Amino acid sequence: MSTGKGKKRLKNIPVLYDEPKRKRGVWLTDTAWHSIQELAVREKISASEYLEELIRKHCVNAG
Repeated sequence: MSTGKGKKRLKNIPVLYDEPKRKRGVWLTDTAWHSIQELAVREKISASEYLEELIRKHCVNAG
């Protein structure tokens, strides 16, 4: 997936998806959080974007 690098970021204007992202809160163990961070670094994306992609892939495959 494209990281959107080089695209101008404007508040409330989506770059990678059809809708803007909003701040959310999730409770995770330290083990899960560190794993997400490591996997995101390997993919060269943020932890937030890694979770977004993981969830979107899961939803597409489930349907």
